[in-house]
Amino acid sequence: MSTKAKDLRNPLKRARGLGSAQFGVGHWWTQRVTAAALIVLGLWFVSMLLGLLHADYASARAAVAKPWNAVLLIAFVIAMFWHAVLGLQVVIEDYVHTRWKEIVLLVAIKFIAVLSVLACTLAVLRIALGA
Repeated sequence: MSTKAKDLRNPLKRARGLGSAQFGVGHWWTQRVTAAALIVLGLWFVSMLLGLLHADYASARAAVAKPWNAVLLIAFVIAMFWHAVLGLQVVIEDYVHTRWKEIVLLVAIKFIAVLSVLACTLAVLRIALGA
C-alpha cells in the first residue's frame, strides 16, 4: 500500500498544508492523566485536611512540613493548575471566536497558572524547609 493510499486528508487540504495539527490526542491524554492524578491526590488531600480538622496552627504546619506531605501537596497543586489550564484552553478555543481575544485569554490563563504554581510551591517549600 502506498503512502498516498494511507493519506485520508482531502487533496486540497494536503496541498495547502491544512491537515491535522497532531496535538489533539496529546491534549486529551494529558487531561485524563491529570484528572486521574487529581482523584488520587484529592483523596489524600481531603484525608489530610480531615486529620487536621481540629488541629492548631503548629500541628498543621508540622503536617505540611513532613517530606511526603510537602511533595504530595506540590504535586497536587501542579496537577490541579495544569488540569485547569487544559480545560480552560478547550473552552476558550471552542467559544471565543475573535482570534486576538483567544490569544490574550490563553496567554493570561497560562501566566496566572504558572504564577500560582510558583507561589504555592514557594509557600510549601518555606514551610517544609522551616524558613
